[in-house]
Amino acid sequence: MATRLAEAQNRIALVGLAAPQTKPSPEVKVRLMRQIRAEAERKLAPVVSVPVPAKDKSRSAGDSWTRWWNTVLVPVAAVLVLATVYLWRQNLIFDQDLAILRATVQEQQDQLDEDRKVADLIAAPDTIVVPLAVQAGMPKGSARVVYNAQSGILVYDGQLEKAPVDKSYELWLVPATGNPISAGVFNPSTGKTSHWVIKLPPGTIPKAFAVTLEPAGGAPQPTGPKILVGPVS
Repeated sequence: MATRLAEAQNRIALVGLAAPQTKPSPEVKVRLMRQIRAEAERKLAPVVSVPVPAKDKSRSAGDSWTRWWNTVLVPVAAVLVLATVYLWRQNLIFDQDLAILRATVQEQQDQLDEDRKVADLIAAPDTIVVPLAVQAGMPKGSARVVYNAQSGILVYDGQLEKAPVDKSYELWLVPATGNPISAGVFNPSTGKTSHWVIKLPPGTIPKAFAVTLEPAGGAPQPTGPKILVGPVS
């Protein structure tokens, strides 16, 4: 087998030597050199990798912020709004209660000041207490006047039936000389005591006190019937 193979190779070589020699054209050489150069450039060319887009950090940060806002800040903001509204309502209620309390305290203070004045008035040695008696045929009632001529302070306490719609009761200080002095117009409620303190001109010496029935709103001088009268003894 090896001998036959050697003989075949020899015959092929002889055939190649027996063929006529031809010179290749310049174009063949140029084409061959181009192919060789192209192949060499292809093998030596660097491998170009396609860049993988980097993760957008700003976008990722934005997404994280949005998620944090929706899951944390929005609920917290809602709670703060509700808490603010609740506190505002509570503060409004507190202010209203405080205003009522202040008004009540002021009213009590005024009443206390008035009670002190009455107590001081009654305790004064020159203060007189004059009971007023109902006159015959007049509405039922009773009253008293506490008066100090030196200070001019007068206190009235009394009960009378309700005055007619177009009428008012009026208290008078009848001085020793001169015209009666009005000491207050009032329209009592049924069953309730009328009470007030009034300051009159100091130094006025009374000879009596009286309550008359006058036109609604009172009159400059007595015009109606005497309902209660109390002479100063």
